[in-house]
Amino acid sequence: MSFLNKNYKFVSQENFDGFLKAVGVAEDRLEQLKKFAPDQKLTKDGDTYTYYNITPEGPQEVKFKSGVEIDELLGASKTPVKSTYVVEGNTMTQTVKSPERGVAVFKREYNGDDLVVTLTYEKWDGVAKRFYKAE
Repeated sequence: MSFLNKNYKFVSQENFDGFLKAVGVAEDRLEQLKKFAPDQKLTKDGDTYTYYNITPEGPQEVKFKSGVEIDELLGASKTPVKSTYVVEGNTMTQTVKSPERGVAVFKREYNGDDLVVTLTYEKWDGVAKRFYKAE
């Protein structure tokens, strides 16, 4: 797990606006969210992981155990969802369930200094990707 404790900086994205539209982001927020590109970091202490989104306003963190569903507030709107994070090898998969919007999956694949986040949504036949590089 050589990717633990590394800070990954945003590099580029593909079809992220399509994902945002599919999950119901309002048109007036699309441009702002397309630019949202926090650094990402994953740490581990015993069997507990901490996943950080590092924004200009400071770090946002989520503590979890692999495979255990947690309550989470997602995004700037603080939408309550149920998330399950599963860490297997070099991959962390986050499944987000919202009663109003359905299920979305964020698959983070770490390969050396590269991180690729693949985003899918049950009500959308597209795929979005976001690319990061370790500092």
